Amino acid sequence: MYTSTDEQGLLNNFATEPKMYRAEYPSPEQQKRYIAYGAASMVLVALTIFTAVAIS
Repeated sequence: MYTSTDEQGLLNNFATEPKMYRAEYPSPEQQKRYIAYGAASMVLVALTIFTAVAIS
């Protein structure tokens, strides 16, 4: 941890910064998985809304 002192004698602590890295583009397999998760989520939301409308 990096610590500095200002003119009034107050301490100021700075957190250590993590290393930066570039994100990698998702592979075709990951892209297909994301599409499947999105479709499953849309079906779940649609069924929840349909159930709420049907009950009320």
